[in-house]
Amino acid sequence: MALFFRSSKRRRSEPAEAVVSRETDIPLPDGPRRAAFDRADDDWGLSDEYGIEHEPEAPPLTLPRPAEPRVFVVANQKGGVGKTTTTVNIASALAFGGLNVLVIDTDPQGNASTALGVEHGSGTPGTYEVLLDGASIADHAQRSPHAPNLHVLPATIDLATAELELVAEHGRESRMKRALRTYIDDSEVDYVFLDCPPSLGLLTLNALVGATEIMVPIQCEYYALEGVSQLMRTINKVKGNLNDDLELSTVLLTMFDGRNNLSHEVAREVRSHFPAQTLGVEIPRSVRIAEAPSYGQSVLTYQPKSPGAVAYVKAAQEIALAAKE
Repeated sequence: MALFFRSSKRRRSEPAEAVVSRETDIPLPDGPRRAAFDRADDDWGLSDEYGIEHEPEAPPLTLPRPAEPRVFVVANQKGGVGKTTTTVNIASALAFGGLNVLVIDTDPQGNASTALGVEHGSGTPGTYEVLLDGASIADHAQRSPHAPNLHVLPATIDLATAELELVAEHGRESRMKRALRTYIDDSEVDYVFLDCPPSLGLLTLNALVGATEIMVPIQCEYYALEGVSQLMRTINKVKGNLNDDLELSTVLLTMFDGRNNLSHEVAREVRSHFPAQTLGVEIPRSVRIAEAPSYGQSVLTYQPKSPGAVAYVKAAQEIALAAKE
């Protein structure tokens, strides 16, 4: 029941580790774990849609711990932009970098739970019990079998009715915030990621109220900024009424295809709107990233040397190092 990093409270006065280079390589599994239909002689070339395998260029180093736990809500009211994929891969990369990470799945589909290899069948205790019954996060979080230091609060199909059930509850929009406050006080967690459904309901609202930072994945396609303006209005309403600490801190460009002009144009437009928040690395459109969830894994464990995995590792490094600046 007890999480492996709950043994003592964080000592806030401890000095933070030294800043590490942006070139730091996070230690990943040996891999690759190829799909069953891949040929043994499946060589990767410059024209291959899977990209090029990358060998590590430096010895692995651990990432610096933040001075205070960082709580991210991964949100975008437009569907299909890579919210869950971003959540599981950034969380896994940070965990492989030696940090303690919790993923809270608030989507009834439970895709984040699937990708991180935890049980989330109907009746499995998790996010539903935390929101509706006031249960402890630590009592129901499961350790992911794929990444060290990584725990998951699973979502089940039971969450589909949670929004209707929460309507009549007192303090319905701040239940996750109260549960997170207790969990953070009793644990050594460094990062918390809340994966949200692509809608603005009480599940997403609980995540927005419980978090202090927002990470917005934006796909490099025509309708990329559609929904972002609506999300910004939602953020401002939440800040003004329920959570003054909420800030848009991170924008991540996903599904980037360097072969077409549209991706470059969208990337330029996003960077012009969010110059300080947009990460320097783009996540490429990748078949390996798309395949990984069908094997119940993140791309970092499914194919750790693929371009998609390398990009997510670099994004995680950039997020970790930003906490030191």
